[in-house]
Amino acid sequence: MPRYNPAQIEPKWQKYWDENHTFRTPEIPQGEKLYVLDMFPYPSGAGLHVGHPEGYTATDIVCRFARMNGKSVLHPMGFDSFGLPAEEYAIKHNVHPRETTEKNIGEFVRQLKMLGFSYDWDRQIATTDVDYFRWTQWIFLVLFDTWYDHDAGKGRPIAELPIPDDVKAAGDEAIRDYQDEHRLAYVSEAPVNWCPELGTVLANEEVIDGKSERGGHPVQRLPLRQWMLRITAYANRLESDLESLDWSDSIKQLQRNWIGRSVGAEVDFFLGTQEEYTPWEIERKKLGYPRKPGTEVLRVYTTRPDTLFGATYMVIAPEHSLVGQLTTAEQADAVYKYCQAAAFKSDLERTELAKEKTGVFSGSHAINPVTGQPVPVWIADYVLASYGTGAIMAVPAHDDRDFEFAQKFDIPVIAVVDPGDKSDIDRDAVLAGKACATFDGVAINSGKYNGMKTGEVKAQIALDLEQNGLGREATNFKLRDWLFSRQRFWGEPFPILKELDDKGEPTGKIRAVPVEELPVDLPQIEDYKPIGRPEPPLEKADESWLYPVIDGVKYKRETNTMPQWAGSCWYYLRFIDPKNNNVFVDPEKEKAWMPIDLYIGGAEHAVLHLLYSRFWHKVLYDRGYVSTPEPFQKLVNQGMILGEIEYMGFQLEDGAWIGSNLVKKQEDGSLVDDKGNPVKSVALTEADVFKKGDGFVLAADNDIRVDSRAHKMSKSRGNVVNPDDVVRDYGADSLRLYEMFMGPLEATKPWAMDGVKGVRGFLDRAWRMLIDHNAEELVLNAAIEDVEPTEEQNKMLHRTLKSVTHDLNNISFNTAIARLMEFTNFFTKESTRPKKAMEWFALMLSPLAPHLAEEFWQLLGHDNTLAYEPWPQFVESYTKDNEIEVPVQIMGKVRGRITVPADIKKDDLEALAKSDARVQELLEGKQIVKTIVVPGRLVNFVVK
Repeated sequence: MPRYNPAQIEPKWQKYWDENHTFRTPEIPQGEKLYVLDMFPYPSGAGLHVGHPEGYTATDIVCRFARMNGKSVLHPMGFDSFGLPAEEYAIKHNVHPRETTEKNIGEFVRQLKMLGFSYDWDRQIATTDVDYFRWTQWIFLVLFDTWYDHDAGKGRPIAELPIPDDVKAAGDEAIRDYQDEHRLAYVSEAPVNWCPELGTVLANEEVIDGKSERGGHPVQRLPLRQWMLRITAYANRLESDLESLDWSDSIKQLQRNWIGRSVGAEVDFFLGTQEEYTPWEIERKKLGYPRKPGTEVLRVYTTRPDTLFGATYMVIAPEHSLVGQLTTAEQADAVYKYCQAAAFKSDLERTELAKEKTGVFSGSHAINPVTGQPVPVWIADYVLASYGTGAIMAVPAHDDRDFEFAQKFDIPVIAVVDPGDKSDIDRDAVLAGKACATFDGVAINSGKYNGMKTGEVKAQIALDLEQNGLGREATNFKLRDWLFSRQRFWGEPFPILKELDDKGEPTGKIRAVPVEELPVDLPQIEDYKPIGRPEPPLEKADESWLYPVIDGVKYKRETNTMPQWAGSCWYYLRFIDPKNNNVFVDPEKEKAWMPIDLYIGGAEHAVLHLLYSRFWHKVLYDRGYVSTPEPFQKLVNQGMILGEIEYMGFQLEDGAWIGSNLVKKQEDGSLVDDKGNPVKSVALTEADVFKKGDGFVLAADNDIRVDSRAHKMSKSRGNVVNPDDVVRDYGADSLRLYEMFMGPLEATKPWAMDGVKGVRGFLDRAWRMLIDHNAEELVLNAAIEDVEPTEEQNKMLHRTLKSVTHDLNNISFNTAIARLMEFTNFFTKESTRPKKAMEWFALMLSPLAPHLAEEFWQLLGHDNTLAYEPWPQFVESYTKDNEIEVPVQIMGKVRGRITVPADIKKDDLEALAKSDARVQELLEGKQIVKTIVVPGRLVNFVVK
C-alpha cells in the first residue's frame, strides 16, 4: 500500500531542487526584493543538533512564502569557520585546521540540504576561503586608512586629517605618527586579558567573571601592544541609530547598556611630578607599562560635578597608567603586591561581588580644583580602567561605594548635598558625615553654590570649570575600543608590515600591504601550539613569509591574527556578490539588495556580533562603499530549544513521597523538608507523572508535586538530539513542522519526541486525505473530484487561507500549522474533496513542509515545482461569518484583540493569543503562571 514515506519523497525533491538550481537568486532583484539572512553557523565537528534548524526553518518558510508572492528573494548560507575550536582540534589530533574545517562544512551542508532549506547554494561562502578573507583584509585597510571627524560626524580618509602646524614643522615622521594616533585601526599598549590556557588575548566582551567565555579558563591582565579598533568614535551613532531599527526593545536595551552613554564632566586634579623612577615603576617598566613623566593632572570623569566640594580622596584603577608616577618609594612594595592581586580578579569580582572594599594608598596627593586642598590618591580595584578615565573623585557622603571605602580606611566624610526630609533617610546622620545619601537636593558646604539645587549646580560648576581650564562637560561611554589582536594561528593575517633597520630591529614604522598584493595567506607551519606567553604561533613561520623585502627595505609581517568576529562582521555583503574578484561587492548589486529585510538568530549574539557588524558597516557607509547606514533592518531572535523535560520526585527516609514545594536546598547541597528532615531526590519517567495546572504531579498521588525542568542541550548532559535521527524516523518535514509548532518562534521550548510523533500523525492524515492508501499504486484519493467547492467547503478553504496568509506574514508559524490541521480534519470527513481545495492545501503547506507539498502538487497533475506558483487569494465574503473578535487580557486588563474562528477550540485559542505580536511584546520577560481561556469570550494571562 502506498503509505507516506519521507525517506523516498524527501531525497527525490532535494535532488530536483539541487539539479535545477531552483532557488538561484537573480543578480539584481526583479520587482520587490526580500533579503533574508540567518546568523551563519560555526561548522563544528559535532554537526547540527535539533536546536540549530529552528531559526533556519523560520527563514526558509518566510522565503518560500515570499517567492510565491512574487518577490525576488536572496536567502544564502555560509560558515563562520575561523576560530579556536578548529585550532584546538588541530593541536590535539595533529591535523591542519583547514582540513577539519572543510570536512565539518561538508557535513553541515549535507544536514542543511537534508532539511530542505531553500538556500541559493551557488552563493555559499566561508570566512576561511582565501577569496573571502582577502576582502576582510581589505576592509581592515579601510579602517586603517580612516579617521573620525567629530565635527562632521563621520569617518574620512586619513589623507584628509588636518595636521597642526607644529606637527608639520617637525617633519614627515611626526606627521605619520600623528596620523597613526588618529586611525580607526591603531596599535595601543594597554592592559589586556591574557588567557594562558587558550594562549591568546581576549576582548573584554569575551571574558565572563574573570574567565574565558570559551572553556571557562582563568584570565590575567597583562600589558601588551595590540591592534585596537576605535569603535568608541561611533558610540553616539551606534546608540542613536537603534531608533530606526525594527528590533525588539529588549535587544535594543542590551545594546544601549553595553554602549553605556552618560553625561557628566571631566575634571582635572593637579599633580606634582617625580624626578626618578620608584621601585614600583621599575617593576612596571619590566612588564612594559608606559610611564607618562611630567603629567601634571589626574583627570576624572564624574556624573556628579555638583559634589566636587565633598571629594575627600581620589581612587585610580590598579591598571591606570599613572600608578607608577604616583606611587612613592615608601608605598612601592604594597602597591605592587596589590596591583598584582587585582590582575587576577574579574570586573564582576571587583565590583558587584566584592564583599568589602580593598585598596592601598599611593603615597601621593592631588589638589581639589574647587577647594584648593590636597586629597590623598588611593589605588583600589572597585574602580575599573575600562570606565571613564580609570580614576574617580571619591565623595563618600553621596556615593555608597565611596562611603564604605571611607569608613574602612578612616577617610573624612563631608556632606555637600542636603537631601531634605525624605522618609527613607536619616538626614541628621548624613549632615554629620555618618551616613550616605545619593539623592538630589540643595548644595551645602559648597562655597558660592550653597542653596542651589543639584541640577543648577551641575550646570554652573561645569561651566565655571571650563572657563578656568579645569574641566569641561563631557559625554562618556562604557563601551571601550575593540581589542582586535589574537595570538593564535587560525585567523585572518593582518595586512600590515613593520619596518626593520639594518640590524633587524623594529623602527616603529608600519605600513599597509599594498591592496594589489592581497590576500596575505596563512603560512605553512608544522606546530600550531601557543607558545605559552603572549607571542603568536605565526612567529614560527618560514623567514620567506615572515620577512618580506619591498623596495630594498626589510619588513616583518604582523604575526597576530584577527579575531573570529572579523569575518562575521561583513559576510552579509559578500553574499550579494560572492564571486567578484575586483571589489568586495558590486555597488549596483549592494544598493539593490541592502538592507537586510529580516535577520534571524540567537539572542546570544544580541550585543557583540551585532555591535561589531554595525560599526564596520557605518565605516563602509562613511567611506561610500555601501548605501545604507544600518545593515539589519528587522531582527528576530528565536528562542532556545532545550532538552526533554526531566522529572524529579522527593522522598523522606521512610520512603514517603513529599511535594517539591516543601523541599529546601541547604548551603552544603543537601535536601531537607520544611521541618528539617533529610530528603532524597528520585529520577522519574514521563509515565510516572502527569500534568496538573502549571506543573506536574505523581501519577500515583496527584497531590504530590514533582520538580520538572529542561536544560540546554549539551554533550556533557547527554541530552543532544541529532536531526539525522529524527529525519530517519519521522522525516524532515516532520522535524520542520514540529519545531515551528512548539510555540512562538521567540519562546524557549523543551524538546519532546512525542510532539514529533504528533506532527508526523498530521502529515499521515494529510497524505490519506489526498492519496488512496488502500490502492496498490500511488493514485489520488477517489474523493478528489474536479468540482466547485460547496458553500461550507469554500468557507473552510478561504477562512484557512486568510488565517495562514496572516500567520505567515507575521511569523506566527505555530498557529498557521494549527489552521492546516483544522483544514485536514474537516476535509478528511468530506465525501467529496474538490481538486481546487486540495491544490490550495498543497500551496499553503509548501512553505512549512515543502517536500510533501511538492509531491502532492505533482500527484495533482502539475509538471513543475510549486516553489514559484502564485499564492492563492481568499475571498473576504467567505471568511466573515465564521469569525469573532476575542479580547486578550493580561492580569485582567484588555491588552489586545484577535480575530478567530467562531468554533475555535480552547487550545487553539490560547495558541493564537500567545502568537499575537502585541501580546508577545507585553509578555516578554514575564513568566505565565496561569492561563484562563473561555472559548468565544476571552483569554487572560496571569503573569509574574
